[in-house]
Amino acid sequence: MRYRSIAFAGLLAAAASLSLFAQETPYPETAVDPPSRVARLNWFNGNVSFQAATVEEWAPAALNYPLSTGDHIFTDAGSRAEMRTGANAIRLNWQTNFGFLNLNDHMVQIRLTEGAMEVRLRRLDDDDTWEIDTPQGAITLLRTGDYRIETDPARNATMVTVRAGDAQVTGNGADVTVHPRQTAYFPDGSQADVREANAEDDFDYFVVDRNRNEDRVPAPVHVSESMVGYEDLDANGAWRETPDYGWVWRPRVEIGWVPYHYGHWAWIEPWGWTWVDNASWGFAPFHYGRWVVIAGDWVWVPGSMVRRPVYAPALVVFAGGFGGGLGVAWFPLGPREPYYPGYRVSATYVRQVNITHVTNVNVVNVTNVRYVNQNVPGAMTAVDRSTFVGARSVHNASMPVRPGQYTAIVGAAPRIAPTRESVVGPITNRSVAAPSRAAMNRAVVVRSALPPATVGFEARQQALAANPGRPVESSELNQLRGSQPNATIQRAPVRTVPAGPPTRPVFGGGQPGAVPQPVRPVDRMSSRPPGAAPQTTVEPAQPRPAPSFRPMPEVRPAPEVRQAPEVRGPQIQRVPEARPTPEVRPAPDFRPAPQMQRMPEARPVPEARPVPEVRPAPRVEPRQIEPRTAPTPEHRQPPRREEKKEEKKAN
Repeated sequence: MRYRSIAFAGLLAAAASLSLFAQETPYPETAVDPPSRVARLNWFNGNVSFQAATVEEWAPAALNYPLSTGDHIFTDAGSRAEMRTGANAIRLNWQTNFGFLNLNDHMVQIRLTEGAMEVRLRRLDDDDTWEIDTPQGAITLLRTGDYRIETDPARNATMVTVRAGDAQVTGNGADVTVHPRQTAYFPDGSQADVREANAEDDFDYFVVDRNRNEDRVPAPVHVSESMVGYEDLDANGAWRETPDYGWVWRPRVEIGWVPYHYGHWAWIEPWGWTWVDNASWGFAPFHYGRWVVIAGDWVWVPGSMVRRPVYAPALVVFAGGFGGGLGVAWFPLGPREPYYPGYRVSATYVRQVNITHVTNVNVVNVTNVRYVNQNVPGAMTAVDRSTFVGARSVHNASMPVRPGQYTAIVGAAPRIAPTRESVVGPITNRSVAAPSRAAMNRAVVVRSALPPATVGFEARQQALAANPGRPVESSELNQLRGSQPNATIQRAPVRTVPAGPPTRPVFGGGQPGAVPQPVRPVDRMSSRPPGAAPQTTVEPAQPRPAPSFRPMPEVRPAPEVRQAPEVRGPQIQRVPEARPTPEVRPAPDFRPAPQMQRMPEARPVPEARPVPEVRPAPRVEPRQIEPRTAPTPEHRQPPRREEKKEEKKAN
């Protein structure tokens, strides 16, 4: 992809003079940085639930929620969901229990204990690994393509269908490669059996429809395809080029719209306070780039293009002292204004998160800083603390802000400690769908190493209160893991399989030298429609009631295939070698045939009349003829006419 840079006037001068706030400690050169990419819950329908990594409660899912390591999604009967990370999409069928075991810059490791999912892998860098771990085996996606993975607890089996690409199944001491148009069926305790690809069902038709809509979106021109949420920009706004900021994007919104005003705040580890927007397109413009007003309209400035932009929880500036310290106010950062994270990161991370707008980032302590959006009418949004901490809607509780109502600029995060509602959302009486305990406690087979166990929110609360507004650092989390046995959440028991690194196949085929296994038809282990019930095992005390399903139809074993007797036919004689055909000489030029005269039209033949009856002639008696002498020459031609003339003269 071609990357273009936008030259900003006075870039170095602006970088040297602008600052958010003086850091308590400078950014070290070495630190444990959060991942630069996340997954986005960009679409869902029906009853979809979410479980954050640090809690055990399930809450209703929220559109545009950023997902990372340890987060789980569950789709109830008749519900589906879609997540995206850059150009790649993950789609869940109904009754699916999905989780991220690991999600960082080089690894996407997924846990699937029941249900069906589809991965459309459109981009796979050389240092990327995609792994889906199931109770029967670990599936590694070897190249870009379309993959369907489904697991059924009732059968203790998993199936992998490869529509395009190549996948490697690791389990039970063997690695099996699945090629395009093949399905690998591997029950518990048995090696994978590669068969002919299953026929498409309703979930496949849903995936095809989503892919068709996705293919209609043109390739990004002004941003990278690794930017999460880029696919929604063209359909919800317009691009234009400006002399001061380069290419900018103007959303189609109502009059009076302001960025970071229609949504809510949530506490999401490891970044802390994070903005979750309500708009269908509301992800990329709120986690990358900057905002500015041009000719009375808010426009989004993505900045210069990079291969993989760094995700930020919210690119805003917080103001302190609003409402006597009981309120929280903020406004969006403008172009060329650096962003200094409120969470512990390295100096390299600070440079990378600002590289699209600022190339020379210097942290300076400037008390009187003027931001381009600081005094723009309506740019600043303010709410009370209970709305902010309780993850409630900002638009419904926002308060007007007049100049002089705030005392100082606080920085990238307010000094407010989160509560449990900040993680799970407002507490309601609405029942939330959740998977059974058996599904959550089912062990999965893993191939890649897992990150450290997640420390629960209760164990973090004391450290969060000690440093309001800042997530707990990795060193403190390690101490909590060692000092408190119940501090971590053990949600994903695993079985590690010894295996070497996966081998990427050559382009257009499987692994070099790999021979596809013979295929034969198979009955689909289809995902359960709404109302289909798997056979469940006995759960521990106080089990969670499983939803009522219709029983799955029994799959009968395929009849044994008998070998057909050898059929002998007549011996085929060898055809003699054909002799070369002699050279064909060109035929002489033909002269045009003389023009044929048209024959006269034939007249109709008159009707033949009947021939009269022929009567026999009367018999003639012969007469006696006296013989004559032979005539002399003189008498041969008697001149009769001349004799008459002479007689007339004589007379």
